[in-house]
Amino acid sequence: QVQLVESGGGLVQAGGSLRLSCAVSESIFNFDRMAWYRQAPGKQREFVAQISTGGPLTYADAVKGRFTISRDNDKDTVYLQMNSLKPEDTAVYYCYLNKWHVYDYWGQGTQVTVSS
Repeated sequence: QVQLVESGGGLVQAGGSLRLSCAVSESIFNFDRMAWYRQAPGKQREFVAQISTGGPLTYADAVKGRFTISRDNDKDTVYLQMNSLKPEDTAVYYCYLNKWHVYDYWGQGTQVTVSS
């Protein structure tokens, strides 16, 4: 069973930065798509950023120019660097992986709170 362990969330003031990490229990080369999603209180889970095998990086419009998704193949870790944070970025952030376009894996989530 694939395990995803997220870390890096916390409380930050508006304009600040955080870097989320998603450590994966097997080689990330096994996965076709790696992404971050978020869910704010009372709202549906929404897409944030994606990195896929052989494909471009993609971002939600709300985070373009502020967030950067990346991967470290040696550490089997996916990152989300978040800069210029806004109160509306407050949410639980989830790491997501897809294998063979069939299997979906989710992390447990990490809370990000941005104060105004």
